[in-house]
Amino acid sequence: MNYFFDTYAIIEIIEENKNYEKYKEDDIITSVLNVGELYYSLLKKNVEAAETWHEKLKQSALLVDAEIIKSAMKFKFENKTKKFSFIDCVGYVIAKERGLRFLTGDEGFENFDNVEFVK
Repeated sequence: MNYFFDTYAIIEIIEENKNYEKYKEDDIITSVLNVGELYYSLLKKNVEAAETWHEKLKQSALLVDAEIIKSAMKFKFENKTKKFSFIDCVGYVIAKERGLRFLTGDEGFENFDNVEFVK
């Protein structure tokens, strides 16, 4: 099974959460938006880690086009009570369109189709 790693999942791998142990050897498939979100999150704690992970992920990160954004905003609108972030909506749509499971610990996605929820 291939996964789309949302930022939450990547951070849990970096922080060595045992619940994410089985995913740490997988190729990390994510978007350029998640790479940016991860970079910002890591900058707050450790500049060197932010730079290392940015370099590791930037070449393989998936690009986002206007059609993906449109679909993601439809998804966000349809689920507005969940208050999903823009980046999470984009990631979820990319995962569905590419036949990847959306790997996250975001409780809002726990019961959605095509989601691998890991706390």
